[in-house]
This record gives sequence, C-alpha cells and structure tokens, in this order.
Amino acid sequence: MKNQLTKNDIKKIQEEIDYRKLVVRKEAIEAVKEARAQGDLSENFEYYAAKKDKNKNESRIRYLERMIKTAQIVSDESKEDEVGINNTVEVYMEDEDETETFKLVTSIRGNSLKGMISTESPLGRAILGKKAGDRVYVAVNENAGYYVQIRSIKNTDDQNDKIRSF
Repeated sequence: MKNQLTKNDIKKIQEEIDYRKLVVRKEAIEAVKEARAQGDLSENFEYYAAKKDKNKNESRIRYLERMIKTAQIVSDESKEDEVGINNTVEVYMEDEDETETFKLVTSIRGNSLKGMISTESPLGRAILGKKAGDRVYVAVNENAGYYVQIRSIKNTDDQNDKIRSF
C-alpha cells in the first residue's frame, strides 16, 4: 500500500534525509573510526555500538527514500466547510458524552497521544469530507462502531508538526 503524503510531508522527509546524510552519517563514521582505533575489535563494545548506530541511520535513510519514491501525493487543501487534511476538528462522541478535538493528518504524522489522527484511521476515514453538524458512523470493524457529531472545523498550519520517527 502506498503512503499518502502531502507535498509538505515530502519536504519534511527530505529535510530529515539531508540531515541524516550530511550530519548524522559523518558523526557515525567518525564514531566507528574512533572505536576501531581503540584496538582489539573482538572485545570492543564501543566499536559494535558505533557500527549499530551507523547501520540504523543508513536503514532510516533507505526507509525514508523508499517512502518518498512510493508515495501517493494527496492535497492538503479542502473546502472551507469540509473536514480535510490539516484541519482541527471538534467531535462530539455520543457514546461517551464527551467532546474531543483532533487534527486530521496523513498516516506518517499520525500520533493519537498528541491529538493527531490519520486519514486512514477509522475515525479519520469517517469524518474526512464531512461538514460541521454532520452525524457520522465510525465503523471500527464489521461488527462494531459508534456515532460522532462534527461540532466545528478549523484550518490549521502544519509547519511545526514533525514526521513520526520509527
């Protein structure tokens, strides 16, 4: 499945790739050289730790490059009165009798602990494209779901959101 990313997501991913290639890679190579210079590699924990960090960085670079290569570009623009990507939405949860606020984002930036839900989550999928005042059924699976009512929609800036690291 292709990741759905906005142009801004791709820009942020590219910035991380550049940082990892230009800064982190050089630091990791230097750490490996320093650890190797300490002598016997068979009992050199620092050498193995430095190699592991270097390989982890290279793996992250490959992962991010593959993500950009296979991404499906989606627009983060929406109509003024519709729920879209980067909108902050106030939702009334009928079963819990509570109102919660979420920001709808692409899957790479989803972080429910920070109130950012993915457009691919059950709630995100259900409210995407809906309007304030709409009552929407959120299907969790084939047998379960719940109703929510969209109370308000605000356009928000995503310039400060970070890409989630894996």
